[in-house]
Amino acid sequence: MLWSLRITMAAVISYVVATLIFPGTQPLLAPLTAMLVVQVTPVSLLASGLDRVVAVVTGVSLAVAFAAVVPLEWWSLGLLILISITLGQALRLRDNLIEVAISGMLVLGVGSLGAGAAAGQRIAETLVGAGIGVAANLLFPPRVPTSDAGREIEGLADAISAVLRRSADALEQLTGDRGSVAAAAGAWLGDARRITHHDVPRVGAALLHAEQGRRLNVRAVGTPDLGPGLRHGLESLEHTALTVRSMYRALADATEGDPEWLEAEGAMDVLLGLALTFRDLADAVDAFGELVRLEAAPAGQADSADFEALRESIQGLPEARSRLEGMTAAVADPHLGELHGTILSTVKRVQRELDLEQRVRRQLQLRRPVRTWPAPLRPHPSRRRGAALPDPGAEIDLDAETTALPRLSDDDLDER
Repeated sequence: MLWSLRITMAAVISYVVATLIFPGTQPLLAPLTAMLVVQVTPVSLLASGLDRVVAVVTGVSLAVAFAAVVPLEWWSLGLLILISITLGQALRLRDNLIEVAISGMLVLGVGSLGAGAAAGQRIAETLVGAGIGVAANLLFPPRVPTSDAGREIEGLADAISAVLRRSADALEQLTGDRGSVAAAAGAWLGDARRITHHDVPRVGAALLHAEQGRRLNVRAVGTPDLGPGLRHGLESLEHTALTVRSMYRALADATEGDPEWLEAEGAMDVLLGLALTFRDLADAVDAFGELVRLEAAPAGQADSADFEALRESIQGLPEARSRLEGMTAAVADPHLGELHGTILSTVKRVQRELDLEQRVRRQLQLRRPVRTWPAPLRPHPSRRRGAALPDPGAEIDLDAETTALPRLSDDDLDER
């Protein structure tokens, strides 16, 4: 609702101001420009407004030059559009590229006699709309979409865990029809590919929007920067999705062509063991996604969460790893051994990606260093001559290092 009010107010104010400048006209370009400018994030606000003004000025300048030389014909219109787009690409106007051609077409349509007046009015309306849009974003800044990015990341975790649970359910049902396992494995591989090709880029765009929405936004002043935690969560789930896809690739290869191990006496136990491992992976991924969302959620939602239960779900992976390692010696078939090794490596990789201590270390690496200006004239006490430098390979004291990271340390999770 607030987003709609911001856009509406900016459009109405820009229209009123443009009407005062050009009485007796309907300057709709001013509110249109304001609506487009006010939707961008604060960090790209100035660039977007400047690009739009440059695009309009370039387009109307070309139209005035064309109107003075050639009439409005199909060939002159096509030539104007071609030159406008080419010049816009050279100026790197990005999303406002097409505005060059649109401005030129509108001004060229009034003919050579009115081209100069139309060009001046169009530039003025664009300046009014861009100025009102910039002012609206500075006076009424948009909210920081951190919680939205957290929900998107949790949705990615839900998509991964849903495929794993469907696979577990299907394996339990297909134990009596082993010939259908290969077809089902191919379908699971397709689902995993869709996640890595479509869901991951979409969530990455949402996270980038949230990171940009915080910069130069006065509403973000005094609030903790949760970007490193969200970025690590997305990286971990992206690597997990790729690992799960490779696991399904190995399962599809191992079951292709009705292999002999599917007809062996212990095949049912193998399939049931795979189903159990898939469920352990699904529980861990699901819990990790919820933890990431809760870190970015309002305090009221985080206070009511059962963090201990979520941590226990993630800690189920070591048990699955131990169970698979105990079965390694009993695997005799080479194809089954290759599949078993891939499943075991998948569990190990996912366990590393979802490790909570590793998550804290990665967030510390992603955190931008805070620089003071002007720089101090005297050396820092810890860097004076003769002082011992920290060992790069030393263990990180998580209790000391995570005091500035809200809701990230193990102690904080236990208190909740």
